[in-house]
Amino acid sequence: QVQFVESGGGLVQPGGSTRLSCAATGVLSNIRYMAWYRQGVENGRELVARLTRDGKSYYAASVQGRLTISRDIAKDTMYLQMNYLKPEDTAVYYCHVVNVNGTNYWGQGTQVTVSS
Repeated sequence: QVQFVESGGGLVQPGGSTRLSCAATGVLSNIRYMAWYRQGVENGRELVARLTRDGKSYYAASVQGRLTISRDIAKDTMYLQMNYLKPEDTAVYYCHVVNVNGTNYWGQGTQVTVSS
């Protein structure tokens, strides 16, 4: 499968912000949905945010009001804007897209560590 090139994250102080991105050529113009997942040290993979083709969004209760999923079709890039970060947000974050043909695309994962 084609993998997204994922970037962003790193070490962020509590209350700080960062933006994750995933890029792949010619994918984001024809999606069923796109999503961000995360996996912490004590947890399995968790759905954080999802955006459908029609623009309907879902957010986990723990991140509502702090994280925003979006895409820029012209740049073939999807984003997760992360604000007011908490230590509990520390995890490896993965982007995921399913296009209209059912093809899956995954990012390689990027570490976000929220700590002072």
